Amino acid sequence: MSGSGAGYDYSSTTYSPQGKIYQIEYAEKSLQNSGTCIGIRCSDGIVFAVEKIIKSKLLETHSNRRIFTISKKVGMVTAGLLPDCRQIANRAMSESNDYQNFYGVNIPIRVLNDRLSAFFQLYTIYSHVRPFGCSVIFGSVDEIKGPQLYKVEPSGISYGYYGCAAGKNERKAKTEIEKLLNENKEMTCQDAIFQAAKIIFSCNDEEKDKDFILELSWISPQSNFEHQFVPEELYQECVARARASKDGSESSSEEEGGG
Repeated sequence: MSGSGAGYDYSSTTYSPQGKIYQIEYAEKSLQNSGTCIGIRCSDGIVFAVEKIIKSKLLETHSNRRIFTISKKVGMVTAGLLPDCRQIANRAMSESNDYQNFYGVNIPIRVLNDRLSAFFQLYTIYSHVRPFGCSVIFGSVDEIKGPQLYKVEPSGISYGYYGCAAGKNERKAKTEIEKLLNENKEMTCQDAIFQAAKIIFSCNDEEKDKDFILELSWISPQSNFEHQFVPEELYQECVARARASKDGSESSSEEEGGG
């Protein structure tokens, strides 16, 4: 590590002559070892999907989830080092509970975004800690502003999005989300949940990548605007349709190449 940083990567408080902070760049590279996660802001809610990499076939199916319920109205998906992801999720839960106890209302998603961004950035300004090796996407349906979606990166920078992605295939997933939203800007959660599954399957290369489990959740009218995993029947339908769509596109590509 020190070879490329030439000594400037020993601390997150040290800038290189080029104005870079290598510790933050290393944290961002840790996302490349994680499965892809996406969030899509729909006309009536939020949809989340995660490519959870199977590290061992001995693990239980529902262990090491990448999707977290921060409060009844707020959901979060994560990419990066799982222990760091859990720490951020726990911090978000603590901020949400503290706000609820003090003000008596649910924390506005914008306020939660500001507090998490500050927490991320706090770990980049002291030499005795390191930046978080993860990125988080979270959202909620605001009573006034409607669906809201945010993403926080390892450096602490954050933006509001109509759709975003994180993980090893972030660029490809973002391209697919852009195409999807350009074609249908008023897409509902019922339509988007299948499209989200399709994007995750399209980003996975069966020859190069490890096996994975698709995780799907939403905040929608069907869930009474609470963050929940999609019903099992709908989940199985989405997986089947996404897998069939991927197999069909691969078959057509092989036929074109052969012709």
